[in-house]
Amino acid sequence: MLKTTEDSGTHANVKPAGNYRWVVVALLFVITTINYMDRNLLGVLKPTIQGELHFSETDYGEIVFAFSMAYAAGYAGMGAFTDKVGIRIGLAVAAIVWCAASTAHGLVSSVAGFTMARIALGLGEGGNFPTCIKTVATWFPVRDRALATGIFNSGSNVGGLLAPLIAAFVTAYLGWQAAFYFTGVIGFVWVAFWLVMYKAPEEHPKVSSSELAYIQSDPEVPTKKIPWITLLKYPGTWTYLIGAILTNPVWWFYNNWVPSFLFSKFHVNLLALGLPLVVIYLMTDVGSIMGGWLSGRLIKAGLGVFTARKLALLTCALCTVPVFMAPGVESIWVAVLLIGLAMAAHQGFSANLFTLVSDTMPKNAVAGAVGLGGAVSSVLSGFSAVVIGRILDATRNNYTLVFFVCAGAYVVATVAVHFLLPKRRSDLIDAMAAPAE
Repeated sequence: MLKTTEDSGTHANVKPAGNYRWVVVALLFVITTINYMDRNLLGVLKPTIQGELHFSETDYGEIVFAFSMAYAAGYAGMGAFTDKVGIRIGLAVAAIVWCAASTAHGLVSSVAGFTMARIALGLGEGGNFPTCIKTVATWFPVRDRALATGIFNSGSNVGGLLAPLIAAFVTAYLGWQAAFYFTGVIGFVWVAFWLVMYKAPEEHPKVSSSELAYIQSDPEVPTKKIPWITLLKYPGTWTYLIGAILTNPVWWFYNNWVPSFLFSKFHVNLLALGLPLVVIYLMTDVGSIMGGWLSGRLIKAGLGVFTARKLALLTCALCTVPVFMAPGVESIWVAVLLIGLAMAAHQGFSANLFTLVSDTMPKNAVAGAVGLGGAVSSVLSGFSAVVIGRILDATRNNYTLVFFVCAGAYVVATVAVHFLLPKRRSDLIDAMAAPAE
């Protein structure tokens, strides 16, 4: 008889023959990398383009705001679209839209033009994370989901790492426009591979019967048809919603303004920015995987699913606190290490927050729930970008207040998650399986 880890919902002794599920994670990792290359390229090239087009921090904040609103719509709309048409088509359509929009950045030369390009980019990019989270929920049992999420989510860090390298070298030889063309084309190549290689696990010829049994080896939140508005009745929706509202604006600040912060404080050019940004995103990559690994390791050690996730969230939250010192240091490398630690902790935090959705929701509602939470948090991220732009213009690029807020957001989010979730996952599953009175 199979032994089961208490409240982990996982058959501990199942050893699958076959590992195609990790090939699927590799595909998700690559498209998430492309997603963040496309998204971060404007932030990296901002000092160059800003010098050429002469737009202010307020103008840039409003460009980010436009992207945020579109991303919110794409997050909610593409999440629901994926729940309706399936993972294979949903992610392919999202990638095609945002890769075309990324290419269009190289064709514009005004604030209005970049605003329109960012709107199109946001609409497509909003589909990446809801669909990837749904894919992980479809292909992995509970104990492996945070690790799988951390691995694909680490693509955002690799994308952030590659963006400054592409920006520096392609811009030096072909101009900044060519950098956008380059990343757009890579995305279209990925779509072709995805359509050839992806099928549902039950239908995939490379998934063995034992691997399929492993994938389906633990109890799930009961599957039922869930209207979009009904998502608000699930604790998983509110957990992700509150966590994302408190932390996503911080992540957007890091990705949109860290290159400018280093440029303005330490007076480095585009080529010199490359190595510090590479170090930051290498640290972030490690944080994404380690955050997912930590909660999985705690589950395997016998802790309940929710207890393990909360402890991982708390560990990550505490690692973000020292970033408040970044504006006051005199060494660029001390600032890089502080920011890198905070961004690494964000990704570990995010991996567990994403995974809590699949821990608490029926599989057919995961993308919709992540889409809803992402949409709301993206709207607030957009407004925060406008505020940040105006603060920086008003204070002549003094980042002290902004980093201070960033340092406390994750601790508050962890406290909120603690009170939103029940103590044990089994309690939630039993309550949701019970017939309505």
